Parts: sequence; structure tokens; C-alpha cells
Amino acid sequence: MSALTDAVRAGRTSEVVGLLDGMTAAERRAELPELKALRKELRADRWSSEATRAHPALHAAGAVCQTGAAAVASWLAGTDMRWSQSSPELLLHLLGDRDPDWLADVAHRLAERPTGTNVPYELMAGLVRLSGCPVPTTEAYVQGWVWHLGGTWREGDTLVERLRKEPHLAALVPAMFETNEVGSSLWWLGSEGPDSWPGALSQLAEERVLERKTLIDVCVARLLRGGQTNGLRVCLRLLKALALTREEQRERTADWLALASDSLSLVASHAQSVLAALVLDGDLLPRQLAEMSEAVLFRTEKKLVRAQLTLLGKVLAREPSAADLLLPAAAQAFGHRDPDVQERALKLVERHAGKVAAPEARDELVASAEQLIPSLRSRAAEALGATAPAPEPLVHEEVLPPAPEPIRLPLAPESATELAEEISALLESADDVAAFEGALDGIVRQAHVNREALLEALDPVAGRCWWDQRPKPGDLSQADQHFSTHHGLADPSDALALILATFRGRVGTATLQASLQRWTVSTGCVHGPLACAFEARVWEIAHRLRTDPLPFLLSTPTWSTGLLDPDELVERLDAYKSSGVRVAECDFAQALLRVGREDRPAAEAAAGRARALGTAEGTRLAQWLTAGDPALPLDRQRTSDTRVLLEFGEVEELQADFPQEFRHLGRRVAAPRKGWCYRHWNIGLRRHWLAVLPERRELVAVRILRDLSAVALDDEKGAAEILPPLAESGGEAGEAVHLCLAYGLGARHEQDRLGAVDALLVLAARGQLDADRLGADLGQLVRRGAVKPTRLAESARTAAATGAEVTVWRVLRHALPILLADLAGAAAPGSSGSTAVARGLGELLGVAAECVERSGARGELPHLARAADRRGASRLVSQARRLRDALNREAAA
Repeated sequence: MSALTDAVRAGRTSEVVGLLDGMTAAERRAELPELKALRKELRADRWSSEATRAHPALHAAGAVCQTGAAAVASWLAGTDMRWSQSSPELLLHLLGDRDPDWLADVAHRLAERPTGTNVPYELMAGLVRLSGCPVPTTEAYVQGWVWHLGGTWREGDTLVERLRKEPHLAALVPAMFETNEVGSSLWWLGSEGPDSWPGALSQLAEERVLERKTLIDVCVARLLRGGQTNGLRVCLRLLKALALTREEQRERTADWLALASDSLSLVASHAQSVLAALVLDGDLLPRQLAEMSEAVLFRTEKKLVRAQLTLLGKVLAREPSAADLLLPAAAQAFGHRDPDVQERALKLVERHAGKVAAPEARDELVASAEQLIPSLRSRAAEALGATAPAPEPLVHEEVLPPAPEPIRLPLAPESATELAEEISALLESADDVAAFEGALDGIVRQAHVNREALLEALDPVAGRCWWDQRPKPGDLSQADQHFSTHHGLADPSDALALILATFRGRVGTATLQASLQRWTVSTGCVHGPLACAFEARVWEIAHRLRTDPLPFLLSTPTWSTGLLDPDELVERLDAYKSSGVRVAECDFAQALLRVGREDRPAAEAAAGRARALGTAEGTRLAQWLTAGDPALPLDRQRTSDTRVLLEFGEVEELQADFPQEFRHLGRRVAAPRKGWCYRHWNIGLRRHWLAVLPERRELVAVRILRDLSAVALDDEKGAAEILPPLAESGGEAGEAVHLCLAYGLGARHEQDRLGAVDALLVLAARGQLDADRLGADLGQLVRRGAVKPTRLAESARTAAATGAEVTVWRVLRHALPILLADLAGAAAPGSSGSTAVARGLGELLGVAAECVERSGARGELPHLARAADRRGASRLVSQARRLRDALNREAAA
């Protein structure tokens, strides 16, 4: 080993610098092979104390001993030394004597690297300074520059002063707005005032340090391109700080029109205000205003639509001759989903209909009026001098999506290489139950018949994983240390890592044996029994891989829902019997819980074949298949304050003849304690819990009910993505499933509400939706403040828009009387009061009225008349009247 390599290994940076300064270029090149070998050695355990000590010196020495610019840039940006680099000052000292063109090449190559490689800005900027080359305007360089300016605030000068010192300011400022992420990172330097980016840049433009036109152009271009909200907000603030003149605004009319029609709401609002000023100053033609209106009135934001209608009213009052152009444009709002917007647009048309001269314009208005809600169509006909529409017939056909069919899972890959490719993808995310179960069974099968080939195929996959580092003699591997002290598998990928680490010899037998013997279920965690059953099976599979390999798993599901065909399980038990294989206890228990029993003829036929096997497992399977439909607890009760939860009694059939790890699935379920912190935070685990009990979704739903309540009450995100799989699962869809769905429909985040709507439609399509129960639950949750009526209205409107108006009305028909009773003062004790209930109730009544108008439903709704007879013209009152009229409307003959 050379003196340089020895100093690098020891981390003696000063000595390394001295040795390198005294070497010729040829001597440095000669050192490179040893340095590469050392890097490869340290890469095997990059987080060890030896690697951490050596990497800064190795980072510098390897870069200096390279010859080509590409090789140097690659070495400096290496991922294995990303967190233990040499300082930029030291690297610039060592590289500073190179040719300027070579330094420029290195600088630009580093700047072209992704931002995640963490190349220091100070190093790139230093190379640019030494070489005198043009400054790079890549994302990595510009983002580094922005963060560097923010990091020097302690020097006491202002942002404006720091920017004035930048020699490449004219190139870097426009580049900020051209890169993807930089603009959105400016907010933290201050969003308001002279020391904010908008304030500083506008001041430099005023001083003519920066060109004003360039700043305006790059801001508008960034707004047109779109991006993250924070970045767009910075652009808007800069535009406002620049205080565009009327001429500068007029020059960009086409840009404002594009932004008003197709951009984020805050951007569209600004563009709309600029255009409105141009319109009122006479700088925008009626034709351009009509084009703008047709685009803006198509948007869903009520604030933008109302502002546009107001602008149209002002122009029509001033220029009556423009009615032929502007009123048909205003009629675009007739199709808006908000009835209040429709009525506002109709009032505008009523006010100015007499100014329409062209017959084709009037015909266009009459055609557009067909989009209005029924209660407004007669008014439109009267205003336009058209024939009033006839009442609509009662015939309505409910449109529901087809009920999803379970997918039969493919056989495990026969090739070790193909299996390794699937495992590589699953290590990133193993939330897909079918893929996870297939990979699990594939590993067991290949390990039994093709062990060496699978080990070889897994080498490149496992080599990238933290758990595959080989320990030194006498030491435990990282995987063994991790899993020996585990407090549960964090997620499905962690479970797969345990299986693979065991297969590759990174987890010891003692660790596996100890884990099998220490299973307990935390009585405080409502998820505990589900997690315990899932994890116990995984640990058992790992233990058998090490001690007594299985030929295949008994419990691998047949279908995507986690269900296992009875005949298939009988065949697997027969193959075990023929081969003399000892059954794995948890694997067999999971197979029993997955085997289908709802198809009674198929279950009883399979029971006879199972009994004929003459084995203990065959007899147990036969007893299980003939025991009847999957049982649910008879003892069920609600607990509630603001949050409504459920408590279940015991399920006796899950207590006897099951391993201890599975018996907790049938134990009593108590409502989780307030403020209790759960460790099962991973959303992907819940799909696997459904596959533990694929014909007992109620037992899963009751244990995830509090998680679902958090999407509505605590504004959490993501938990409702389990709702569609829950709806597709088997077993009774009872009180727990419907309560989970009710919380999902009132979720804070749109993606969660969409998942709940999907689940609602799936249950309806399968004939498993209890609309009365769901409606009553929603009414109670809204009444208690657990679900906001505006959020529920959004979900209901989305579901109705798919064609499920009848289903949505059946639900709302049972929810609304509870809320209207509060409003009418007829509520039961404990209600939250009429003020809280009334907030957002108008939106819900509007959706109900829309469903009734489209479906032709008729009848009475308790307490609706009291709400409709209230004084005033609030949204609640107007929509209550609309719903009452729709329910009482006579149909066409």
C-alpha cells in the first residue's frame, strides 16, 4: 500500500494534501488503481466508521488523480461519498492549477448532474471563477446559488446587496424562473417587503441593474408553464411589485387570456383582474371579452365565475350593442354545477335579453338554457320568448359501473431471473397483495428446488440493499441486528426484506427462533391482531427457509381479494401428504382464514375430499368448510362523542384450534383510547390485513375505523385508499364498513373522497350498499361535527355525476331529515345546534335537488317544508325550496 493510500484510509487529510501537492501528473495517475480498490472496499459498508473517516480524503485524492474531466466529475458526484465529501475549498486548491478549459468542462459537467447528487454550489462556482467560463444555468447550479444566497444572511447585508455582488446576475435571475423547482424554493427568503425576492428584484429593475422587460417576460412565461403553487406565487408577487404599466399589460393580452382560462386559481384571478381593467379602459374588444368569458365561465371556481359575470354586466350596461356577442358567452354559466351561479347568469340574461338583435344569438341562448336546472328553465323561456319546456318524464335508468370481478392470480414465476426482477420492484413498494403473495410463494418454491440459481439471480438485487452487507467474522449482520430488536415489520417491503435476508444468510437461526417464541399482541393497539397474524406467518416462513424448507405455501391466495379456492387447498394438502412435508402452523391457519366458504355447495364438496386425505389438516379443513358461513360477533355497540366508533364482542370460531398468534383476531374489539399512538402507520399494510380475513371485512373495518375517522376529523391524508379494496372484499358489509365509508365521504382531501366514492359505487353495483344505514350514519356524523356538509356535498356530487343519482338520493334521503330536524328545532338531545348544522347544508340540499330532478324521485322529506318556508334568500333556503318543488313536481304524461 502506498503512502497516499495509507493516509487516505486513516483520514489524514492534511498529509494527503501534502503528498498530492508534491506529485507529478504521472505519479498521481499511478496512485489511482489503489484508490479505486479502496473505494470499492469501503462501498460494501459505506456507513462504517472506517468509511466515514476515509471518504473526505478519498473524495479529494481520487478527483485529483483522475485525468479526464468526465472522470473527475463522476468521482466528485459519486453516491457512495455523497454525505462525506471533501470541502470545496480543498478541492479548488488541489484542482486550481489545471487548464481553464478543463476546469470549465468539469464545472459544467457537475452543474448538469441532478440536484439530488448534492454537488456543493461553492465548488461549481469556484470552478467557474477559476476558469472564467460562462455561468451554467442548470437546475443544480441555479438552485445551489439560490440556497447559497439564503445561507449568507448572517453576514448582515440585505438580499439586494448580496445580489448586487453577483457578477452573473443577468444570466442567473432569468434561469431561476426557467428551472422546475428553484422558483418554489424562494419563499423562505421572505415573501413580503424589500428584503424578499420580489422586493429585491423589483428594486434592481428600478435601478436598471436588471432589465425590467426580461423580468416581466420570464415571470409571465413561468406562469404560463405552470408548476408548484409556491413558485407561481413568487412570480405573481414579483409582477405586482414591478407594477406593470397599462402599456405593458396591453402588450401581453394574449398571455392574460391564456392564464385566465387555464391556470391555477390564484394565477387566473390575477389575469382576470388585469383583463377586467383593460376591458373597462376600452383596451379589449367585445370579441376578446366573449372569448375570455367562454373560457372563464367553464371553470369550476365560483369566485372567478361570479367576477366574470359582474364584468359582463358592467360592459353590457355600457355597450348594449355588444349583447349579441356577450350574452351567449354569459350563457356558458348555465351549465355550471352550482345552481346559484346558474341563477346569477340567468338574471344577467333576463336583464339584457331585450338588447339581443341577431336571431342566431337568441337561438344560441335558448339552446344553452336547456342546461339550466328545471326550476330555472321556465324563467329562461319567458325571458327569451321561447316555448316553456314540458315537464320531464319520470323514467330514469340508474347507471352504475360494473361490479369489479376478482382476478385469478398467476402462478409463481418458474424462472429465478424472472422472480428476481419482480422482487426488485417489490422492494420499492410491496403494497400490491397479489404481487407480494406471488413473490413470497415464488421464493419458497425456488429455494426448495433451485436454491443456487435464485441466489445468483438475487445478487444484483440484494447488493443494493442495506440488509445484504456481509458482516465481519464474529459480528452480526446489519439485518440480524435490525430484525433481532424489531418491534414489528414496518411495511410489506420490510417483510419481504426479512425473507430475502434470511434466504441469503444475513439473519441467524437464533434470531428467527426467538422471534417465533415472543409473539404478543399489544392490548392498546386496535391493529395489533391483524398485524400479528400477518407478521407471524412471515416470520414462520423465514424460519422454515432456514431450518426446514417448504416446497410451496398452503396459504397463497387464488384470487386478487386474498380468497383461496377450497379445491386448491385440498390439492396442496394432498401434495404435502405425498411428499411427507410437515405443515407450517401459521401458514395453514392463514389458509383456513382465506379459504372460501360463502359458496356452500363448493365448500361442502371440497370438505368431503379433504376428509378423505386422512390427515389432521384434512380433517380440520373439512370441519372448517362445513361449519357454515363466516361468523361475526353478535355483541356490537357504538361509542361516540364527536367521533363515532364501534366495539365488537368475541368471535368464538376464531378462538379454538388456531395458533395463539391468530386467536386475537376473534377477541373483543374495544374502541381505541383517545390520543393513543399506533405504530402501524403504513397505509400499504391495510391491504394485506384485508387479505388476512378476505371473507370477514367487518372484522378488518372495525379495526381501521379510527384511521378512517381521521381523514374527516383530523384532516389526515391517504387512509381512505383502503375503501375500494374493502368494498371489493368478501363477507358482510355491515355497520363497520358503512361507517368507514361515511368518514371517507367526508374526508378533507379530494383523493380520499374519490376513493370513498369509488367504494360507494362498488358496493352499490354489488347490491351490498345499505343506503338507509349510510344515510343515517352521515346525518349523525354531520350533526356531531365529525363530517363537514360541504365535503359530503362534494362527494355526493361526484358520485351523482357518474350516473348514480338514484343511489345518491337514497343516501341523502336518510341523512337530510336528521340535519333539517336540527334546523327546525326538532332535534334529539345532544345535537350540535342549528347554526353548526346549517353551515354548508345548502350545498347538500342542492346536490339532493339535482339528483331528484334527474331521477324523477317524488315524495315527502321530513322537516324540509320548515326549511323552505324560512325567510330570506340564502343558499340553504333557496335549495330547500328547489328540492321541495322537485319532489312535488308533476311528471309528464
